[in-house]
Amino acid sequence: MNLLQINASARVDGANSTKVANDVTARLVALHPDAKVTVRNLATDPHPVLDKDALGALFTPAEKRTAEQAARVALDDALIAQLQATDVLVLGVPMYNFGIPVQLKTWIDAVCRANVTFRYTAAGAEGLVKGKKVYVALARGGLYRDTPADSQVPYLKAVLGFLGMTDVTFIYAEGLNMGPDAAAQGFANAAKEIAALA
Repeated sequence: MNLLQINASARVDGANSTKVANDVTARLVALHPDAKVTVRNLATDPHPVLDKDALGALFTPAEKRTAEQAARVALDDALIAQLQATDVLVLGVPMYNFGIPVQLKTWIDAVCRANVTFRYTAAGAEGLVKGKKVYVALARGGLYRDTPADSQVPYLKAVLGFLGMTDVTFIYAEGLNMGPDAAAQGFANAAKEIAALA
């Protein structure tokens, strides 16, 4: 089993979302000792944003790309290949201003490519990244689960599903900035959800 863990926090060290993601991965490795784990830290290994130069490269036929354009597309190609080779995806996702970190959005922009990871048909969009299991480790300062203020879960369900990844489990560590007792309870709740993974 190939397991890919994406740490999306802007923090290099001490990120709560990374801690929860690490705990998810540790649980999965305990269940599947033969798992091969790859960790990509988007804080220490950031991906370039989708800007006009990147769009120009992507929309230029491969045989007509400049060396710079080919190199830019190759960066996205590498992330797509890594995702395609993965059986299990673990995302460590903090909440920043009610949304996902720009680091994760940049990764998503890189792996969403028409006719490679999704395509449009007469019946609508079809995700081409199928057969993956996804775990999303969420870390929030407040309490947002199942409230209108939680924009992360609907967005991630939508974009992952768009790519064909519909088997998604969310792990919640919440209330982490609401005092020591609330933080301890938030981590305990996440630990209970992780322990129940089978």
